[in-house]
Amino acid sequence: MRIKGVEIENFRLLRDVAVGLEERTTLIVGRNNSGKTSIAELFRRLLGEKVPSFKIEDFSLGCHERFWTAFEAFQVGGAAPDVVALLPSIKVTIDITYDVNAPDLGPLSDCIVDLDPNCSEARLIFMYGPRATAPATLFADLAVVEDVAANRLTLFRALGSRLPGAYAASLEAVDPNDPTNRKSLEPKTLTALVRGGFINAQRGLDDDTHRERDVLGKVVEVLFQSALTDPVDPEKRTTAEQLKAAVEQIQGDLHAGFNAKLTSLLPTFDLFGYPGLSDPGLVTETSFDVDKLLNDHTKVRYVGVNGMTLPETYNGLGVRNLVYMLLQLLRFFREYQAAPTAAGVHLIFIEEPEAHLHPQMQEVFIRQLDQITSAFVVQLNENIPWPVQFVVTTHSPHMANEARFEAMRYFLSVPDGEGMRRSVVKDLRKGMGGAPESDREFLHQYLTLTRCDLFFADKAVLIEGTAERILLPAMIRKTDSAAAGQPQLGSQYLTVMEVGGAYAHRFFDLLSFLELRNLIITDIDAVKPNDGGKRVAVPVAEGLFTSNGCLKAAFGDDVSPEALLGKTVAEKTTGIRRIAFQIPEVSGGPCGRSFEDAFILANPARFPLGDGDHALAAYALASDQKKSSFALEHAIEHTDWNVPRYIAEGLRWLAEGNPAPAEPVPPVAVEIVADAVGVAANVAEVGDNG
Repeated sequence: MRIKGVEIENFRLLRDVAVGLEERTTLIVGRNNSGKTSIAELFRRLLGEKVPSFKIEDFSLGCHERFWTAFEAFQVGGAAPDVVALLPSIKVTIDITYDVNAPDLGPLSDCIVDLDPNCSEARLIFMYGPRATAPATLFADLAVVEDVAANRLTLFRALGSRLPGAYAASLEAVDPNDPTNRKSLEPKTLTALVRGGFINAQRGLDDDTHRERDVLGKVVEVLFQSALTDPVDPEKRTTAEQLKAAVEQIQGDLHAGFNAKLTSLLPTFDLFGYPGLSDPGLVTETSFDVDKLLNDHTKVRYVGVNGMTLPETYNGLGVRNLVYMLLQLLRFFREYQAAPTAAGVHLIFIEEPEAHLHPQMQEVFIRQLDQITSAFVVQLNENIPWPVQFVVTTHSPHMANEARFEAMRYFLSVPDGEGMRRSVVKDLRKGMGGAPESDREFLHQYLTLTRCDLFFADKAVLIEGTAERILLPAMIRKTDSAAAGQPQLGSQYLTVMEVGGAYAHRFFDLLSFLELRNLIITDIDAVKPNDGGKRVAVPVAEGLFTSNGCLKAAFGDDVSPEALLGKTVAEKTTGIRRIAFQIPEVSGGPCGRSFEDAFILANPARFPLGDGDHALAAYALASDQKKSSFALEHAIEHTDWNVPRYIAEGLRWLAEGNPAPAEPVPPVAVEIVADAVGVAANVAEVGDNG
């Protein structure tokens, strides 16, 4: 069995999202503060040892207004059930697929409530919602004044302490085909069905801290305990039993020698001479708990030379990080293996595994997850499957490029009312599933071969070739400088992709799906048929057609250069995409065919164009230039030049429209309460809800 998908409502940025999970590894990508960490934190609560509980800060900011609406209804005497219906709840729906022919479904059996023999899905709904008595618990005795703002402040301050008494966790099994067919379950049923494992982004590997020793000691402890009951390898079991016997021998020696001498140091209570107090006969006993010995006093060290061993901190951060993650995966597997009742699904979250790993190792990590799982099953579990699903959150383009589109879930942060944001989840399995197979293969191969930040950037520029790539940073600086006081493209997270005019249109669907504002800088590529009917390159004024695949995809196969020059800004813009191609520097002036001759026409003082047709002169001069040398010369040696008009206009459009969704710095909450004098100083209001 496996988790097919999860729907989440009202938890932090996850106001209303659906996340499909792959059979083995799901990669969650996206910009900062888009909700990637929130989903891991939610499942950490759901799959923890305690019954899940939440604070007012855990509720999405966008649903806070419902608390106020319920409060107003309570104030005017609304019936308790009606007020309860107005209150928000944190809701998680989990769909689990299973084999209807499996001989034993374990804990899932109690969760199947449908009678359809062809249905192979079970649905669980977790709710952290209001009790029937919630209105009185939340709102009673709150001071109400005429100032609405003051009343709101009073309410939300009170909610922080009153929420735990007013809300409770519940779990239900629901018929996937009939939502009215439900069965109440104990919330802990979820942890019996789904086992959790979490490798946090903050792994404490930067120094030799106590936290790090605890983690590694815990790993060793789990390995020891699993070895004691290993059904596959009797040698491991024998070794673990010998270790335990050795500790018991030390225990006996301690009791016979060390403790006898230590007891002699205790005082004789007769010395105190207190009436009625006889000597209670105190003795000392020092015990060795094997678990504690491994957990608290065992370090993992590296082999050195001359009999020395080296501390954990003497190795590179990348190796230490990788070793830690591999040991944690082994620990999770051993814990699952040693559990008296096996869970149906083992869900493991790995946050930002790329920390300190070089790019090649980042790419290998995603591939290795499957191989590691297979190795554990074959070598340690007699080929009995380990029903594990990995959810990996990452900011690494190398990992994103390694994964297939179908395995990625793109988290996007969008506005959710004034001053608020929420997550939108883009499932690339669904979004790109309808695209032609040739386009999907091309995009995957391109993103695999080329380092690309598409999934993490705020905006994108697609360019033709080498010259544009080399000169684009300088062109951005120049256009930003000329637009002082306006949005600056140089301060936004921009990804640049060199795709060529023949391929840019293949990115249209992907860029639109990602809702990524993008500028495509391409060439007009004027051509006309020669005497043999073959279309050949000619200056723009002589051209009858364009050979540019992107322009033909956007404006039609037979669009002429003349028609292209007549396109308005609105016609060049489709939603969040704009196409920029050569136009005259001044109305009615000469027009370049490629970037180089457009650059020459934008800087006539720098080039010998003569008194004749400047377009023809620039076309001839550009054809004699080596693109990379031309670009490097103007990027490094001769930097006083003008940006071609078509590029300058496109860059300003990209900078100004749909600015980068920068998350505002959350105000820090500081509340100083002086109880002695009854003074409360409110320095700032509560802010973070990400």
